[in-house]
Amino acid sequence: MRLHCLYSKNRKWVLFLWLFFLFLLPSVSYAQNYKISGTVIDVQTKETLVGVPIIIKERSASGVASDENGKYSLTLPKGDYTLYIDYMGFEKKQMKISLTKNIRQDIELRQSSIGLNEVVVAAERPDANVSAPQTGIQRMEIKEINKLPVLLGERDIIKTIQLMPGVQGAGEGSSGFYVRGGSADQNLILLDNVSLYNASHLMGFFSTFNSEVLRDVTLYKGAMPSQYGERLASVLDVQQRNGDNRKYHVGGGIGLISSNINAEGPIQKGKSSFLIGARRTYADAVARLSGVKDAQNAYLYFYDLNMKLNFALSDKDQLSISGYLGKDKMVLKDAAETNWGNSFLAANWSRTINNKWISKTSLAYNQYDYYFGMEIGMDLKGEAKIKDYNLKQEFIFQPNKKSEWRFGLSVAHHDMAPGDYDLNSEQQNRIRLHHRYSLENGVYASNQLKINDNLEVIYGLRMSAFMALGKGEYYTLDADRNVTDSAWYNSGKVVKTYLNLEPRVSAAYKLNDVSSIKAAYARTVQNMHLLSYSAQGTPFDRWASSSNNIKPELADQVSLGYFRNFSDNMFEFSIEGYYKDMKNQLDFKDGADIEGYDVIETELLSGKGRAYGVELTLKKKTGRFTGWIGYTLAKSEKKIDGINENKWYNAFQDRTHDISIVGMYELNAKWSLSAAWVYYTGNAITYPSGKYQINGKDVMYYAERNGYRMPAYHRLDLGATCLLKKTSKFQSELVFSLYNAYGRENAYMIQFRTNSKDPSKTTAYQYSLFKFVPSISWNFKF
Repeated sequence: MRLHCLYSKNRKWVLFLWLFFLFLLPSVSYAQNYKISGTVIDVQTKETLVGVPIIIKERSASGVASDENGKYSLTLPKGDYTLYIDYMGFEKKQMKISLTKNIRQDIELRQSSIGLNEVVVAAERPDANVSAPQTGIQRMEIKEINKLPVLLGERDIIKTIQLMPGVQGAGEGSSGFYVRGGSADQNLILLDNVSLYNASHLMGFFSTFNSEVLRDVTLYKGAMPSQYGERLASVLDVQQRNGDNRKYHVGGGIGLISSNINAEGPIQKGKSSFLIGARRTYADAVARLSGVKDAQNAYLYFYDLNMKLNFALSDKDQLSISGYLGKDKMVLKDAAETNWGNSFLAANWSRTINNKWISKTSLAYNQYDYYFGMEIGMDLKGEAKIKDYNLKQEFIFQPNKKSEWRFGLSVAHHDMAPGDYDLNSEQQNRIRLHHRYSLENGVYASNQLKINDNLEVIYGLRMSAFMALGKGEYYTLDADRNVTDSAWYNSGKVVKTYLNLEPRVSAAYKLNDVSSIKAAYARTVQNMHLLSYSAQGTPFDRWASSSNNIKPELADQVSLGYFRNFSDNMFEFSIEGYYKDMKNQLDFKDGADIEGYDVIETELLSGKGRAYGVELTLKKKTGRFTGWIGYTLAKSEKKIDGINENKWYNAFQDRTHDISIVGMYELNAKWSLSAAWVYYTGNAITYPSGKYQINGKDVMYYAERNGYRMPAYHRLDLGATCLLKKTSKFQSELVFSLYNAYGRENAYMIQFRTNSKDPSKTTAYQYSLFKFVPSISWNFKF
């Protein structure tokens, strides 16, 4: 009955979506050709390979690259052909085929043993920097990530992407990041197609991603493809490995404060596989064993578990089941306890319908929650939780070798519990904030079209439909954000619906074989908003969804860049500029208080924002010495009535300069060295403008929002890896690193306090987290 009511009230919208699909669906070609398809596989690891070029020698203009699942498909007239594969890091291969019917032909490639260089399994073509039409995209190789210096022995993909131009770390001790002037919550972070609300461990010192179980990492920071929505600034798409379906392997690592172990192997040989990974820190236990007095009554650790099962149900059907469970815990005996974490379970089914159609279906459940309790003079407990149920259906249609269509729909049901609080003193007090329920829908269609040898485009359209739902009480506010009325909505009742069209287009025009110009435009929409006082963010920040009083955030971004490769794709150079116009940007009123407050909308103001900048990259991809130099010149501002006298002011993520220099050197077959140096302008921050006294106590007051700067940040990290042993059955290595090698005391926090010697003066105190942090870890695999 409820579904019928929702359909009746939104039938015009449903009719529009139907017409939308009919309009965008391409005509079907009925040419009588035959199809050859299959999967490209690393013969040693049995992992699928992405971006492998497969050329038909008899038709020099014909070819295709394997997709994100390692699959390829070619449609050709009847005849005899030769498949030619030349992929960096692997031996060249030729295969004779006779095409008299549709056939399946898997391609197994063997890693090349020539030279000292470690094999890098690339997720894209060697010249993709020039030829690919997608702009603002960064793909990171896991083997490249594993070469970089680490903090406390933990390899971290979040720390690695912060070394890329246009991407800025939120600060020392934080796994948050900003992309092209957007805030940390404007990044959609996906693990096996499931979104994570908080991708950090230990208050941001580590991320949720265990690099030992990952396959590839892709960051979209420009015109993100139409299949992605829900966030404003970027998409970080992280995929786990499938696991070896031929042989069993066990690997792991032991460090000073953490260890990990993973296992993989066949369930049914050649048809199914499993992958399991586990990780845990034990810094508190080491401190207690070392006799540190302050650690005797404290516990501080995290653990996470990763799982993936992969099944080849048939030649046409592939099913994977992924899971993740992560939890942080901080306990001070008889005083306080906090814990937080993510968990999800997802199923992904891929089916090759015929030689032109592929279907992909995803079902997922994910949850983020936190809890805190204090027992100092009172018994205070609080908890919050977000639960999502997700469905996504996508179809891929390839009518010919020059065109590929993607279209589909996604549905997500959000159940957000912003906070339940219990205060037990002489009498019991309870606060139960209203749950907020919502339905977030999206439909999309896009086409990647090669118009000619020089011009290739990706264009598409996404439509999002966000519905705020009951059960709960919703409020009516006046112009001054005061509550004037309220209304109760029963379960499933639609409170407010927001419809938004999101056009996307990206194009690359090749000037010649080694250079191109790329341009893009994209509109993005965000309906889930993170409310935080801290620039770095904490696990206890409050999330709020769009409602009758909170509008969706909107962004329109344009970008233009020049891309050039040198020396047979050994070097890449790019310069890219962007401008982003943002609407319905949120910020707090002066003196806002959101803790334990149900009517959060009364503490918020909204307005517009803008971000613009230029990014430069010079990268060396091959050889014994590899690395890159990245530089970003940028500006990010907001203008919100009621803040800063209604004038433009710096967003807290505004940074003028951001520089990263990264180098990796293969010294010999045993030793590899790495170094990374970063510099960036200090974050914008609000400092007190003066003080006054109430009842003999000093009270600071603040005038200009984000009108000051934290000190500039810079740091050098060094790393070295020693290969102890490598055979066909066993491999082990030692990893050394020195974080903050020259001991820079970067500002983590600045506090202002009344000077104890002269009460008329106020003194600023700077606090730093790290000076020199050496670490060593031992990694193994057999």
